[in-house]
Amino acid sequence: MAMNFASRRDRLRIAFRKAGIDALLVTDYTNVTYLTGFTGDDSYLVVRGDGETIVSDPRYTTQLGEECPGVDLEIRPPGRGIMQATARLLRRGGIHRLGIEADSMTVGFRDRLATRLPKVTLTPVSGAVEKLRQVKDREEVALIRQAARQAEKGFEALRHTLRREMSEKQAADELEHQMRLFGAKEAAFPTIMAVGPRAALPHASPTEQPIGGDDFVLIDWGANGGLYRSDLTRVLVTAKISPKFERVYRVVLQAQLRAIAAVRPGAIAHEVDSVARKVIAKAGFGRRFRHGLGHGLGLQVHEGPRLAVNNPTVLRPGMVVTVEPGIYLPGWGGVRIEDDVLVTRNGCEVLTNLPKRLEDIVVAA
Repeated sequence: MAMNFASRRDRLRIAFRKAGIDALLVTDYTNVTYLTGFTGDDSYLVVRGDGETIVSDPRYTTQLGEECPGVDLEIRPPGRGIMQATARLLRRGGIHRLGIEADSMTVGFRDRLATRLPKVTLTPVSGAVEKLRQVKDREEVALIRQAARQAEKGFEALRHTLRREMSEKQAADELEHQMRLFGAKEAAFPTIMAVGPRAALPHASPTEQPIGGDDFVLIDWGANGGLYRSDLTRVLVTAKISPKFERVYRVVLQAQLRAIAAVRPGAIAHEVDSVARKVIAKAGFGRRFRHGLGHGLGLQVHEGPRLAVNNPTVLRPGMVVTVEPGIYLPGWGGVRIEDDVLVTRNGCEVLTNLPKRLEDIVVAA
């Protein structure tokens, strides 16, 4: 799928000109991918007012030619480090004010680069590329949709093979295997598979605990379709629905549906978070919702914008966020329901479509 990387770099140039810099040194590998399409690592990108150059090494020469046609290359020879090669390029470029990514460059690298560039002013820049990444274009949304379908198909395949004697780890491994069979490169992140009381741990790692060791299992998973990712959470009931589970589940589902309805252009991130938080607090579980409502999704499984308390970000068309309220009761378990949601011109679109009504989540395990 063709992406307009040149357009992204042009938008970045507008941003860093406002910051009063001549060029930006991009050292975060994910940001390099976003701006060029290069999927390797150990490479930096220098974006100038009149062009751009990737600093890399001979291992990637062919790959760079295939993935980044039209982008200038600075291939460092063996024995010349990336910092040395970058400094040499910058000295030739006549750059006086260089922006550096404050959130990815180490202090040590910055100091060594400054020593080699005594006539260049290094200006820390925070979030310049990340802000662009928050708003997805059509191609990016299509790839997130694809990753969502891969995750959903893998999950449905797991439902048909899930057995009470399977361990959490076996079930997680099977889910990741099924996603790959449906085209995913890999899991978007280590799958969470948590039975009963372990579901009270929002980031529980799979163990040898059997799926049938309690009445329900929480599953948080996603697919990496190659570049872009999905992120979902569902709870499956493997026995009879207890009154307590039904109460908790209905509260979480109501909180999620109301929050999704609040996602639209112009909405404030913390206000959307508050919609779900009020539903859970009114039901008496306010202290048991222990994380933000959601996060941005794209090249990384966690990126901006965050739907969280005190976040003033204004939602814009093209943003993709997760909406994932939860209630966690130590000693009993937890319920979290998560979907991926696209902000549209007129409201929002839920990109993930797995059933989540109470009657839909019972499995014969």
